[in-house]
Amino acid sequence: MSKKTFWFIISLMSIAVIGLSALQWYWVSSAVKLNEEEFDNRVIAALNEVARRLEYDEQVEAFNYLENGYSRSFLENEVRQKIESGQLGKLSFTLKVEHFSTPSIIINRDQLLDLLLDEDACNCPKCQAQRQQHFASLITYFKGLDFTPIVERIKLPNLDKYLHQELQDRGIDIGFKYGVYSNRKRSFVIADGHYVVEDPTTQPTRQGYKNLYTSPYRVSLFPKEGTPPGLLMVYFPNRSSFVWSNVWKLLLASIVFTLIILGTFSWTMHIVFRQKKLSEMKNDFINNMTHEFKTPIATISLAADSILNPKVLQAPDKITRFADIIKQENQRMNEQVERVLQMAKIDRRDLNLKIEEVDMHRVIEQAVENISLQVQQRDGQIRTLLQATQSVIRGDHTHLTNIIHNLLDNANKYSPERPEITVSTRNVKGYLEVKVADRGIGMSKEVRKHIFDKFYRVPTGNVHNVKGFGLGLSYVKAIVDAHHGQIHVKSEPGKGSTFTLRFPQS
Repeated sequence: MSKKTFWFIISLMSIAVIGLSALQWYWVSSAVKLNEEEFDNRVIAALNEVARRLEYDEQVEAFNYLENGYSRSFLENEVRQKIESGQLGKLSFTLKVEHFSTPSIIINRDQLLDLLLDEDACNCPKCQAQRQQHFASLITYFKGLDFTPIVERIKLPNLDKYLHQELQDRGIDIGFKYGVYSNRKRSFVIADGHYVVEDPTTQPTRQGYKNLYTSPYRVSLFPKEGTPPGLLMVYFPNRSSFVWSNVWKLLLASIVFTLIILGTFSWTMHIVFRQKKLSEMKNDFINNMTHEFKTPIATISLAADSILNPKVLQAPDKITRFADIIKQENQRMNEQVERVLQMAKIDRRDLNLKIEEVDMHRVIEQAVENISLQVQQRDGQIRTLLQATQSVIRGDHTHLTNIIHNLLDNANKYSPERPEITVSTRNVKGYLEVKVADRGIGMSKEVRKHIFDKFYRVPTGNVHNVKGFGLGLSYVKAIVDAHHGQIHVKSEPGKGSTFTLRFPQS
């Protein structure tokens, strides 16, 4: 799969995830908006019902006002006749009042006054006189209400009871603050179940009730009198949490599922890129292995052909020389194959260590002696600073020898000219520390992240004379881990690298 295809898939998936997230957010926003509208409608309906019930209470007071004058039973009969004839049904309210001997219907002040002046009623002088008398009396009573402060027209227990009852009946069971605002005084006269006492030395203000005054939830009180004398206002401090209470689960589920999709997609693309990179490294490994095997095979083939030459058959010393070449090249191939097989065993966790006491100073000295000739041929030098007082650890002698040899071989290969290699040891808090330092090409931070990966080879720019399979450092890391040790690398481009190994000495 090409790189363009990878990026096309990533772009397509990113667009899909962004579109899905936007769609989910739209759904959540729409749900919140619907909840807000429903909440607002419920609150306004509750406030309207409270205002109407307060108005009904005042209508009851109007009937009580008639107890000492116009006959209650006569008025009740008049109302009942109008209802039965259908003349009053369309204009009446449906609130039953206990003040009548039988449940009846409350009418507003205009209907009550019209009833008293009804031409179809009894026209005898006595009835007409009583109607006119009580019409005038009610007019006086209603005009008195127009000049009565709104605070005196509302009973606090009723207001508090009506508000809580109407809001709870509509499913709004959260804390709220309420108040009655007087349009005449331009201030609140009732707030949260108590009367508001204004300071007589100051002008009436709305100080302390800013949230209540700016609340959108308000209705006019006694609006049928022309200009409403006051407003009933309600403020909900926890309105947002109540509106979101039915939506947050949906939002949380959307976020969780979106994160799962993003995580799965990211992990999948990480695996794909990793597999692609691993495939490229394996291809490089096969190419390197082919090259590494091709040279000794060609040498063995050439030496075998030379032995078969009649002139060589007559020279035993030449036969011996070519036989040694064949043996050396064969041993070289065996070492390379063994290295690959050892990594395969490590991958299968089938590595069997022959644990014994190993003197790391002797291991280091033998490895330095083996590689010193190659370093000297390049006019380089290798030094040892073996300062550890206790150099014996428990481990596998063969594998420990191999990892020291691999580190020295890398230090030599990645030094462009005149290698300068230093091997040092010391004892640190129950560990034997071994350092292999060089002044070679060094490594960048990005390269250091991958040097212990299988088949990874440190890039050397346009120079391709560094041989190997990319298994050396991954093998070193695996062997150190198998010995319960630690390995660290410190390197800077152009300044060389330092590999630090620590083995427990318990």
